[in-house]
Amino acid sequence: MLSLGIETSCDETALALVDEGRILQEVMFSQVDKHSIFGGVVPEMASREHLRKLQPLWHSLLKKSERRAGDVELIAVARGPGLLGCLLVGLGFAKGLAMGLKIPLVGVNHLHAHLMAPALEQEIEFPAVGLLVSGGHTSLYKIDSSIEFELLGRTLDDAAGEAFDKTARALNLPYPGGVYIDRFASFAEPDPDMFPRPYLDNPSLDFSFSGLKTALVNHIRKHPGLVQENPLEITPDSTPDPELARVCASFNLAVAETLQAKLQRAVSATGVQNVILAGGVAANSMIRQKTIKLCSSMGLRLILPSLNLCTDNASMIACCGEILARHGLYHDLELEAVPRGRKIPWDYCGLKNSGIEEFRN
Repeated sequence: MLSLGIETSCDETALALVDEGRILQEVMFSQVDKHSIFGGVVPEMASREHLRKLQPLWHSLLKKSERRAGDVELIAVARGPGLLGCLLVGLGFAKGLAMGLKIPLVGVNHLHAHLMAPALEQEIEFPAVGLLVSGGHTSLYKIDSSIEFELLGRTLDDAAGEAFDKTARALNLPYPGGVYIDRFASFAEPDPDMFPRPYLDNPSLDFSFSGLKTALVNHIRKHPGLVQENPLEITPDSTPDPELARVCASFNLAVAETLQAKLQRAVSATGVQNVILAGGVAANSMIRQKTIKLCSSMGLRLILPSLNLCTDNASMIACCGEILARHGLYHDLELEAVPRGRKIPWDYCGLKNSGIEEFRN
């Protein structure tokens, strides 16, 4: 089944063609440079950029893949969670294509797509515990099949990615900050006592990173020299001051060990033997190392996506859409976008109830 994936949940405009779980072609436009001067994503600007870029990316995708629009058999689109305006642009484009090409439409949970992204590279065995670590979400799931996800724990405030970005902002590092913290951390040994491991003094599987962020801010107040004077002069190849490197390494370690502790609890509680690490922050080197070490010590199979599949991408949307379609799950044109903070409903319908038969007739 040749599936088109559409991803516009935040600041990446991405399209991909996937056929039976194999990536044929993908195209992407990153808005990082446009938002970096503001220190974060500006939602209205991101929406306008999606609107401006989707059509040319669609034509580019067809040209690079040497396929015609009529070859596409399924439209899969990220319907949430994300920035509402951005999601609406993607949904509008997806619905227009579904109507024009008279093919099925399926809305995809962006978070579930992250967890299923490794399926594009390797077989996923179930049941599994999934640790999703991204800019907006930090969650633990028990995954019984490719369409069955049980939420075990989630962040109660800041996600891990937000904690990285806010830390970088406090240090006056460029956006996106997590990349710089991870890079600079490699220049020093972490101090395990510099920052706390937040929200571990309880049996919960939920996360809370606001206390860690506060500890970092208090540390900076005591050491104001850590704040960089001109972030425009800093690049990923820059060599950091030794004390800045030590702070970055220590913060990195605190986040990684917190995630490791909660993951270990989840595995022990569920008794599963498979672990999936996914999401943009799963590209962090310390988090990957700690997760690999934990799974090795517990005799678990770790399923890691490659770095390019950690970040938001359309291939994972197309892949997840294919999985849903194989189970007979589709949407009609009343499919709604679901912004961050709202639960995504399980509102799929069968093909006969999706309106697609009417299109074809």
